[in-house]
Amino acid sequence: MFSILVMLIYLSFISLGLPDAVLGSAWPMISVNFGIPVSYMGIIAVIISFGTIISSLQSDRLIKKLGVRRITILSISLTAIALLGFSFSSAFGMLCLWAIPYGLGAGSVDSALNNYVAVNFESKHMSWLHCMWGIGATTGPFIMGMVLAQGNEWNDGYFILFIIQIILIGILTVHKKAWNTKGAIVESHNNTSVKALSFKEIISIDGVPQIMITFFCFCALEQTAGFWASSYLTLSRGVPMGLAVSFAGLFYLGITIGRGVNGFIVMKYSNTKMIQVGAGIMIVGIAVLLLPFGEITALLGLIIVGLGSAPVFPCIIHSTPGNFGVENAQAITGVLMASAYTGTLVMPALFGVLADHISINLYPLFLGVLLFIMIVMYESMLKKLKRNI
Repeated sequence: MFSILVMLIYLSFISLGLPDAVLGSAWPMISVNFGIPVSYMGIIAVIISFGTIISSLQSDRLIKKLGVRRITILSISLTAIALLGFSFSSAFGMLCLWAIPYGLGAGSVDSALNNYVAVNFESKHMSWLHCMWGIGATTGPFIMGMVLAQGNEWNDGYFILFIIQIILIGILTVHKKAWNTKGAIVESHNNTSVKALSFKEIISIDGVPQIMITFFCFCALEQTAGFWASSYLTLSRGVPMGLAVSFAGLFYLGITIGRGVNGFIVMKYSNTKMIQVGAGIMIVGIAVLLLPFGEITALLGLIIVGLGSAPVFPCIIHSTPGNFGVENAQAITGVLMASAYTGTLVMPALFGVLADHISINLYPLFLGVLLFIMIVMYESMLKKLKRNI
């Protein structure tokens, strides 16, 4: 039953990743069909992000009432409803409407499963969990691409993703007993007798503000690096557009592969050591990006940054129960996920403004500033926690 539970959790994270990159791949056709500017995709992304932030902040309260299994099924159901709505949408306003359940569904399940694995499983499973997300995020655009290549509409691609989500909901429902074989630690806190922490109570815990800023900066760095990679390589380094797009994709593939490998490495080294090593590798990658030796160093630097970022997200989440206590872990994980989504919402847009008004050559420096703040805040958190031991 334990292996079945692990499979269910991995499948849930593949499901979480499936629709994440699909909007971008389908948007050129959507914008043409609806006769709207390409930039309108940002409106959809903002609606989804706000919904995700809200549901992440409410995850502790919801999970204490419903439990991890129910909130997982409910969240995936909301995502499925959104995907079905997308598949029948015939106007931009309809996409905006269905983006609401999409965002609300993503935040709670992300926080719930991250904390569930952090409390009940070894660090290797956290790395492999996020590797599963990468598989989903890679598979979603592939499915949409196959649908479009066969001459079908983008709506059909979303309907296929809806069917996949429905199948997953059925699997989770059939195997509901598997959740009782593991997770007693988490489920003991998921009841109405345990008071959910308020946001003020959460940030008053020593080290929490520092880890929130750490996570904000890391996720902002990762999103900005991937989002603006093609533009930087093309406009600053003269890399042909086709090659630039390919290497931007390799950045995400490198993260996925890196997290798969990281699952084996963390069997020997601690989460803290892996985060510090990952930060060190990212420093090297950004330094290589700054070298004025043409496209080769830029491409190499981007890959190194991707590999360095691989262990940071899963190791920060997995170390949360150990750093702040199991009883606080779900509440803090929800706040961390909200911090992550805020970073990915705000900072890539801020860099876009800087690139437009100053220069896109600021790309490696912008990443470097985010990395510096991340490292300072993480080390500050470690010092506070040691002081309390």
